Amino acid sequence: DTAGKTQHTDRVMMNVSRTNDRLPGAARLQLADGVALLHPQEQVFEAMVDGWRNQQLARNLALSTIDKRTGRLRTFLRHAEAFPWQWTAQHADEWFGDLRSVHGCAHSTLRSYQDALRSFCQYVIDPAYGWAEVCQERFGTHPIQIVHEGNSAVHVQEVESRPEKRAFTIDELQDFFDYADEQVTKARDRGRKGWLPAFRDATLFKVAYSYGLRRNETRMLDVADLGRNPHGPEFGDYGLLHVRYGKAKKGSPPKRRSVVTVWTWTAEILEEWITEFRPLLAAPGTTALWPSERGSRIGLQRINSRFAAYRDALGLDPGLDFHGLRRSYVTHLIEAGRDPMFVQFQCGHEHASTTSLYTCVSSDFRTRTLRRALDETLAAALEPPRRKTR
Repeated sequence: DTAGKTQHTDRVMMNVSRTNDRLPGAARLQLADGVALLHPQEQVFEAMVDGWRNQQLARNLALSTIDKRTGRLRTFLRHAEAFPWQWTAQHADEWFGDLRSVHGCAHSTLRSYQDALRSFCQYVIDPAYGWAEVCQERFGTHPIQIVHEGNSAVHVQEVESRPEKRAFTIDELQDFFDYADEQVTKARDRGRKGWLPAFRDATLFKVAYSYGLRRNETRMLDVADLGRNPHGPEFGDYGLLHVRYGKAKKGSPPKRRSVVTVWTWTAEILEEWITEFRPLLAAPGTTALWPSERGSRIGLQRINSRFAAYRDALGLDPGLDFHGLRRSYVTHLIEAGRDPMFVQFQCGHEHASTTSLYTCVSSDFRTRTLRRALDETLAAALEPPRRKTR
């Protein structure tokens, strides 16, 4: 009986081993058994990176996320001047300190570096992938987890944006839009070809604010994403916007949502752009709402550079970035008395607490709210008591 149990256990362990060998990123899939390596340390490390990449692909992570993590891992390798099976927690401590003191990384950036390194270490020490065994056999040592609670940042706040990041005031936003329109007029009066891209960018900024869009959500819009809202016929063909490239969760495709048009001027500028000016810039067959003069769709870098140029020319606060348009959208709707749940759905937030992080209500709004509360309290106090009826 004992011998039978032992044989059964051995068979189970062999089956588990075979299953682990077939895991995406398993050492046996990256390195051939019994093959001598010309540069064993470099080749084993590259095999580890390839295996880690395959593991993340199997988890359905975005290619951009995987590439960023891989780049951060290689940055740490150069800083440590050692291979994973030689890494210690001290290597991590020194690197994190360098990122903070020398490079001045923001809190969220530092944590992203730490997450990448932690994820890689977790992968190579996992027995299911067999890397510890390979390293022990070839180098006489094995990798360990070097990122732990004692040397990594903890995400304790819901929002970690820099304090200078805020919403536009109404006056600042109006000045920004007016300046963008002025650049179109100046370029056109001087006979310059750049007036049409400038017109596109001015309209893009206004639309991003009108729907509370993120940067890539704005960039990826197509003409077909606009449609009618049966409950808002006054907006015509521009009463509803379908956002197809919303912010995704890890391992998931872009999140979709529909945003209803709130202001009539939004429909007017969209109609003008789509019917009169976009055809002058868009190449045949291009479906992008914001076509580029050199390609099918405007690039993120162009959006950033144009926005920063207008902001700096006006002398506005450097903390006002493109995402500030989204913050402004939330803030201005709340100040206008819109239902917070409506604003939450418009932004695509699952929780009201997330929407509240975007709200930067002005001192005037707070003053009006306080005044209204005080007036209601005073009116209630002065109201003569009601006579009791029997």
